[in-house]
Amino acid sequence: MTLNQWLLLALLAVQVFWMVGAYNRLVTLRNAIGQAWSKVDEALRQRALAAEPLLATLREPLAAEYGALDTAQAALAEVKRVATAMAARPVVAENAAAWVMAESQLSAAASRLFSLLDHNAAWGQDEGVAGHMRHWRDADARLAFARQLFNEAAAAYNDAIGLLPTRLLVPMFRFGPAGRI
Repeated sequence: MTLNQWLLLALLAVQVFWMVGAYNRLVTLRNAIGQAWSKVDEALRQRALAAEPLLATLREPLAAEYGALDTAQAALAEVKRVATAMAARPVVAENAAAWVMAESQLSAAASRLFSLLDHNAAWGQDEGVAGHMRHWRDADARLAFARQLFNEAAAAYNDAIGLLPTRLLVPMFRFGPAGRI
């Protein structure tokens, strides 16, 4: 083999090793998004464990406000549905956008319920209702932290697929930008 052939072979080997390393880095970052979503999913489960009994407990005292309760239950069901899709593919930006929309609807419905409870202090002081509200708010705090971790993982992944040499691999291996929540 001539010197030129050896240099070409060495250059090709460096390129192959770089491609393997870049691919592995992107897969690792994509997996980190999945791990971050599992923390979000756990916080969602904790909130659902508090929300369902709270809504059931409030059916009787808020008999005149079935619209608010039904809206909250529908929003909670939508968040669960979209979270299931997000768990299957947490990197897909459309799934993240759908989850953000469902989460904002649930937040609006929960705000309405909590304002109704604040308006009539006797309902909010009931030990069962107060305990479920406390668990809901604790889960919301955990959810905010988990969302931050998810967004940081998504940002790291998006930054990596945007870098110039790695950007060349993105269409080849079908890496797409991750959505933020």
